[in-house]
Amino acid sequence: MNTALIAGSTGLVGSYLLQLLLENENYSTVKALVRKPLEISHPRLQQIVYDFDHPDAEQIQADHVYCCLGTTIKKAGSKDAFQKVDYDYPLRLAINAHKNGASRFGIVTATGANKKSIIFYNKVKGMIESDLTKIPFESLNIFRPSMLLGQRTEYRFGEQVGKVIMKGIDFLLPKNVKAIHASKVAFAMVFNMQKGKPGLNIFESGKMHVFPVKKST
Repeated sequence: MNTALIAGSTGLVGSYLLQLLLENENYSTVKALVRKPLEISHPRLQQIVYDFDHPDAEQIQADHVYCCLGTTIKKAGSKDAFQKVDYDYPLRLAINAHKNGASRFGIVTATGANKKSIIFYNKVKGMIESDLTKIPFESLNIFRPSMLLGQRTEYRFGEQVGKVIMKGIDFLLPKNVKAIHASKVAFAMVFNMQKGKPGLNIFESGKMHVFPVKKST
């Protein structure tokens, strides 16, 4: 059996993803990189207290690596701090993972990711996508959700307003733009990482709506 590693397990997608990985018996061990220990336990869960600013490459040992790292410019405090979390950390994680033998890498970016975008958020998401393609994983899987639905641990006023608006006009929107529940993204990640289709695989938001919504446990 394979070993999975997840970065960003306390985020909206990551929290659902961690549940799914622990329920998936195809993984003998699920490693979670955490800043401080999570208040959960599981016989197959290995928590690794990790300093993303001073990473220890030897701690990144897994067959399949799932990256759900992400923040907002407001929460990060500046564009530079945002880029550190959404670009620097994932890239360093991927480089170390590949060096240590990981064959598959999956990452959550966003609809509209484009390194040439004039929108800073989309530009950074596009930059990390582009640079990950330079790392020769057997299978690189990029998941681009639209606005995420689900219960976050922190309150984001702008996002809550956006969700209300998106739900109100949902029937008018194409699938790639419709808001999507975070657990659907998590299901899509596990399903497609298990398949491990060779090369670069990009999953737009519309294609992830086929997956179910999972209740938190």
